[in-house]
Amino acid sequence: MSLPLLVIPDRILHVVIVFIVLSGAIAAGHRLTLADDLAPKANERQLPYAMHSAMSDRPTIRVGRRDADLVGADHRVLQAAVDYVANLGGGIVEIGEGEYLMGDSLHLRSNVTIRGRKGKTILRKADASDSPLAIDGDFGEQQVTVSDPKGFEVGSGLTIWDDHGGGFHTTVARITGRDGHRLSIDADLMSDYMVSAHARAATVFPVVSGTDIRGAWVEDLVIEGNKQANPYLNGCRGAGIYLYRGFGVRVSGCLVRNFHGDGISFQQSNDVTIADCVVEDNTHLGLHPGSGSQRPTVRGCLARRNGTDGLFLCWRVRHGIFEGNRLEENGEAGISIGHKDSDNLLRGNHVARNGTCGVLFRDEAAGMSPHRNRLERNTIEDNGRSPGTPGIRVRGEPEALVFESNTIRDARPADQKTQTVGVLIEPRVGSVRLEGNAIDAGLRIDDRRQKPSAARTRE
Repeated sequence: MSLPLLVIPDRILHVVIVFIVLSGAIAAGHRLTLADDLAPKANERQLPYAMHSAMSDRPTIRVGRRDADLVGADHRVLQAAVDYVANLGGGIVEIGEGEYLMGDSLHLRSNVTIRGRKGKTILRKADASDSPLAIDGDFGEQQVTVSDPKGFEVGSGLTIWDDHGGGFHTTVARITGRDGHRLSIDADLMSDYMVSAHARAATVFPVVSGTDIRGAWVEDLVIEGNKQANPYLNGCRGAGIYLYRGFGVRVSGCLVRNFHGDGISFQQSNDVTIADCVVEDNTHLGLHPGSGSQRPTVRGCLARRNGTDGLFLCWRVRHGIFEGNRLEENGEAGISIGHKDSDNLLRGNHVARNGTCGVLFRDEAAGMSPHRNRLERNTIEDNGRSPGTPGIRVRGEPEALVFESNTIRDARPADQKTQTVGVLIEPRVGSVRLEGNAIDAGLRIDDRRQKPSAARTRE
C-alpha cells in the first residue's frame, strides 16, 4: 500500500531549512551572527578617491520640460541638475526629450553622466549678442566694458577676443554681474584686448563644456550650434562639445551640427573616448583632439560637410587609436596629422570626397614631425577638387611611417577623377614602409626624395 504524499507549506519548509543549517553550524562549533552576512567580503576595496567601497545605487535625477524631478527648458535647469548630482559625489542626470535653449554652456562635472534621449534631446545655442569693447580689457582683469550692453545678461556665457588674442589667448567665461556697460566675469582675462585691435565681446561659448574634470560621460545629446546667429569661436577655446583638461571623459552617441567653429574639440585632455558620434555642417574642424591630449580613442564616428578638416590631430596627440570612422565631404583634408603627433594608429577608416587630400601629414621640422604613425586597412577614395590630388600626402620630416593594407583609389568615371596620385612623399620625408596596399591611380607612388630605396619604401 503506497503512503500519501506529504505536502509541507513553504513557510514551514523555510523554518526547517534554517533549523538544519543552524544545527549544523552549532555542531561544527561555529557561532553564527548578523555579521556573517554584513561583514566586508575578501574582495571588497575602497574607491581610489574615497573612504568607502563602490555602491550599487548612486544619485539619479531626471530633468525635462515636463514630468521630471526638475522642470525647465534652458541651461539653468540642466546645470542645476548636474550640480546637484555632482555635490553628492557623482551619478546620472537624465534629460528628457525636447529643445533646451542654451544661454551658457552645460558645464560638465567630475563623475557625472549626462544622458539624453537619442535624437530627441536637443541643446540649442541661443542667438548671440555681440559688441565692441568701449575701453581696453587688461590681462588678469575680471571685467570688460562693452559699447552696447543689450543682451549681455547676468549668467550668460561670454567670449572676449581681439585681432591678436586668438587661440588659447581668447577668454571664455560667464557674466557674474552688470553695472551699465561694465560686465564682471568669473575668469581672468587671458590677454590684453585692445580697442585699437578691434576688441569684442559676444555671448558665444561651447554648448557643452568640461574644464578640469575627471570621469564625466556625455551620451545621446543633439547639439544644435545655430551658426547663423553666432560669431566664430576658435577650437582651442570652444566647440559644440569642448573639453579642457578633461581626463577620462567619454562622449558617445551625440550629434553636433551647425556650430560656428569645431564640432568636438578636446585640449590637454588625456584618455578621452569619442564613440559613435556625428559631427556635421560645422564651419571649421569636425573632430579636434589637440594640445598634448594623450591616448585618445575616436571610434565609429562620422565627420561630414565640416568647413575644414574632418579629423584634425593638433599638437602632441600621441598613442591614439582612430578606427572605424567616416570622414566625408569635408572642406579640406579628411584626416590631418602634424606637430609632434606620433605613435598613433589609424585603422579601418573611410576617407572620401574631401576637398583636398584624403590624409595629410603636415609640414614640420624633424623634431616636431609626426613619427611612427601607422595607417592600416583604411579606404581612401574620391578626394580632391582637381586632378593631381594625392590620396595620402606626406610632408615634413617624419620617420618610420607605416602604410599597410589600405585601399587608395578614385572609383568615379574617368572624367570625374581628381584623386589621381596614390601616395605623394615629399623630399624631406624619412622612412616610409608601404606593404599590401591596393592603389588604383594614374601615379601610384610619387616619391620625391633624392635617394629613395627599397628599405625606405616598399610597395
